[in-house]
Amino acid sequence: MNPSLLPSLAWFARVVRHKSFTRAADEMGVSRAALSQNLKALEQQLGVRLLHRTTRDMSLTESGQQLFDSLKPALDAIESAVQGVGDAAGEPSGLVRINTSRLASRTLVEPHLAEFCARYPRVRLELIMADELANIIAEGCDLGIRLGRSLADLVVAVPISPPLAMAVVGAPEYFEQFGMPLEPADLAGHACINYRFPGSGAVRDWAFNEAGKPARHFTQAVSGNLTFNDDAAMTRAALQGLGLIQIVDAAIQHHLDDGSLVRVLGKWTHAYERFYLYSPTREHTPSRVRAVQDFLVEKRAA
Repeated sequence: MNPSLLPSLAWFARVVRHKSFTRAADEMGVSRAALSQNLKALEQQLGVRLLHRTTRDMSLTESGQQLFDSLKPALDAIESAVQGVGDAAGEPSGLVRINTSRLASRTLVEPHLAEFCARYPRVRLELIMADELANIIAEGCDLGIRLGRSLADLVVAVPISPPLAMAVVGAPEYFEQFGMPLEPADLAGHACINYRFPGSGAVRDWAFNEAGKPARHFTQAVSGNLTFNDDAAMTRAALQGLGLIQIVDAAIQHHLDDGSLVRVLGKWTHAYERFYLYSPTREHTPSRVRAVQDFLVEKRAA
């Protein structure tokens, strides 16, 4: 085999994994044009078309799929071998891809990025934001963060947050004008900001436990003039005094601490799931992935 083909084959595999010339080029620190030209040269050397290209998309040809399927195990083995050298030197290095919800990223990962990067300067993190459940193995990710233990049996789940709860909150000026609800049924007389699930399109009913009976759960339909499919936008509307929201408490804890949002209906608080860190397996975990796992578990206990 011509050794000069190896870099181009590795670049080809990286483009396929990212399903994007732009993202692959950004990761490798080259221009999109240089990457595209390199793969055109590879196709010319092999005498086959590997990729279908349009201005907005790319897909594999049959020959491209066959090549990628054959290359992937070999390239993974090479990466593991290189990683093993780094592991032997005692310093984790390489890329770790984490599939995470936006809420988990904001509350569990982003506040600690500076500390993580200082501790592990050779580890590169890529956060893939996706609020829907995902197959982290099929998506080519090393780790996933989701609420609850609801993914496949083949993955390992470790809690990385305390139990969460659904909080009903509003701005002080809203309560000054409209008063506070004293029980969930009072919400019928209030402007409530709804949340629509991005995947299913369903509007979320508000969840409560009966006062003093946490095992007895019920939902309450609410109404208002505003609906969002993004919890951050919903929170910004509440901060403007436009209505009440129900949201996971961890997402707005800093607003509760500084008084910009006020919590009500505490007796009816509905307990929620924890966030879990998912990984495909405990066996043969690269040190770079273990570093991320141990760091996030450490932050849970902090």
